[in-house]
Amino acid sequence: PRQRLDFTPAARPDAPLVLFVHGGGWRRGDKRIAGHMAAHFHARGHAFAAINYRLVPEARPDQQAADVAAAIARLTGDARRLGLDPDRIMLIGHSAGAHLVALVGTDPSYLAAHRIPIAAIDGVVPLDGAGYDVPRQIAAAGPLLRRIYANAFGEDSDYQRRVSPVAHAAGPNAARFLILHVASRPDDAGAQSQALGAALRQARTPAEVAAVEGNHMTIFRGF
Repeated sequence: PRQRLDFTPAARPDAPLVLFVHGGGWRRGDKRIAGHMAAHFHARGHAFAAINYRLVPEARPDQQAADVAAAIARLTGDARRLGLDPDRIMLIGHSAGAHLVALVGTDPSYLAAHRIPIAAIDGVVPLDGAGYDVPRQIAAAGPLLRRIYANAFGEDSDYQRRVSPVAHAAGPNAARFLILHVASRPDDAGAQSQALGAALRQARTPAEVAAVEGNHMTIFRGF
């Protein structure tokens, strides 16, 4: 039941697709929060989709990333009828969704399961994620955040590393990244964003990291 999406077609054929992945600590959240993004991108000639995905504890983060890839495959597989350009896709994710779009944009195995090249992802925009290097974040987090990450990623450090985008940033990657974080979170989201950006640039993947004012929710609402 969670593997559903909302889609807003563009007014012209062969339109770029923007796909949004919600946050919620990997265990809650809903695609319906993205209405303002749908209106914004649709007004600019883009098709827009917002997806749900299976949640913890029903699914682990790697299975959630697989749901993101499956949603991309569902849309691009019907690209002609939906008016999409299957080679121009931008992924946006907030919080836990930022981790998931970064993972799909760095680990080509998720899209390869559907015979989609990672080069089809023209851009990735993670919003205030702090799980790009999961073992490092768990080690640095306070009790509340550590519990959220433990509930999502478990205690297996090998698994935690395997679902960390920084572990895959050596490439191949999506074409480019714009990694945004809240300026008031320099020690978690900021540090994680800088680490992911540095790893991507080392692999010659264009990656811009920028701090923005506000808080964890306004970075999404005002995007």
